[in-house]
Amino acid sequence: MSKNPVWDAFVWRVLPHALTGGADFGECLTTLDRVGDGSTEDWYREWMATADRVASLAAESEIRGHFISAREAYFRASNYYHAAYFPLFGAPVDPRLIRAFQSEVMCFQHAASLSQPPIEAIEIPYEGRTLPGYFLRASSEPGSRPTIVHVNGYDSNIQEMYFVHGPAAVRRGYNCLLFDGPGQGRNLIRDGLTLRPDWEHVVSAVIDFALTRPEVDPWRIVLAGWGLGGFLAPRAAAFERRIAALVADPGQWDQSDTVKSIPLTREFLLRKDSQPPASFEQFEQWVRSPAADPMFRWRTVQRGMWVHGVNSLFALVKEVVRFEISPVAGAISCPTLLTAADGDPLGRGAQKLYDALRCPKTLLHFAASDGGGGHCETLARSLYHQRVFDWLDETLCSGGCLPLQRHLREEVGASRPKQPNFLAPVEPAPAPYDWPVSRPNGFENESVFRQSDLGLPIQPHGASVETIKQID
Repeated sequence: MSKNPVWDAFVWRVLPHALTGGADFGECLTTLDRVGDGSTEDWYREWMATADRVASLAAESEIRGHFISAREAYFRASNYYHAAYFPLFGAPVDPRLIRAFQSEVMCFQHAASLSQPPIEAIEIPYEGRTLPGYFLRASSEPGSRPTIVHVNGYDSNIQEMYFVHGPAAVRRGYNCLLFDGPGQGRNLIRDGLTLRPDWEHVVSAVIDFALTRPEVDPWRIVLAGWGLGGFLAPRAAAFERRIAALVADPGQWDQSDTVKSIPLTREFLLRKDSQPPASFEQFEQWVRSPAADPMFRWRTVQRGMWVHGVNSLFALVKEVVRFEISPVAGAISCPTLLTAADGDPLGRGAQKLYDALRCPKTLLHFAASDGGGGHCETLARSLYHQRVFDWLDETLCSGGCLPLQRHLREEVGASRPKQPNFLAPVEPAPAPYDWPVSRPNGFENESVFRQSDLGLPIQPHGASVETIKQID
């Protein structure tokens, strides 16, 4: 490994994707060896060289009709292009970052078209524009299935999200909808859209889109977030009643907790006219200097300021304290799973969120002694998927009916219910929500359903929200 701690951190972000086809150990290690303790230019040049070489291998295999080999190489090349621009984060956007990002997307979409079933590139309508995403079907066979909508974090994108989430979900019979919101992926790099704290507006648009897909069982939509998504997804879930379960990896509390070491009150930072004290400006000068920890400088000056659309450390801190879940956490009503891993500072707020929840809830601890320590269990994703998907399988085992009845606080055996409006998000409220469940308990008409690999009932192809409404 390199003696440069930043290069070490970046390569450990790439290597685990070897388990899901996004890297090969030898290709990564030989690339890092060529970079050595070199500069940003050295890192970019060598990872681009590896990505270009692997992409050429992919194209050659594709031309000769070796489509599995081509797909695998395109996936690896895509992830190497992604790795190449890590150290180039920041505004204004470096042209080299744009070139690497475009190559990343192109290679991934080549691989997606060669997948079976094909991974579909999608555009999700959002406030007069679209958000990029991918829709992964668990099977090419007809029928609607449980679907996981994944919320991204601070510095990833939908290509990298595929390697972390997609194969594990599809193997278990779940569709997977990956999307980048404001401040993520193309939205940030190309369009300059920055992160927003009221993530419920983003998720509402994504759920609206998901419900137009015949492959999606509207009774079994799971919302999951990783990294900063472990804050954003619960924030959205407090406002969104169309999800059957929530996963936050890791669970988080108000983001002001992450800047507690700064001697400025939250009230002061929330004031629009507040100005940084002289001591803070001195601190920012140090952060920007070669004397500062290089990884901290990358996270704040390069990544943080770019993602939030600010140009000073003080403005960044003022933005961070606006990301709050404490006022709405009690309104989350679906079954919720939070994770907390040893050595992951983001997970320190998991217990606070857990204590504030009034819904069915579970807090999973991942221990360093089991290999599950570190940010988002990076080196133990198999263990993570085993524990989280086992929970999801059991939570959705009735086809979403019983969890949704608890979620919506309905009494089993009530008189014929009203018809729900699946496309109307509601404001958070601790009071019971009046949205009756129209699907019966037990699926009396068993001929309508067949069993998925999970043993979960799935709907026949083309079954829509209207079809479900008609089931007595």
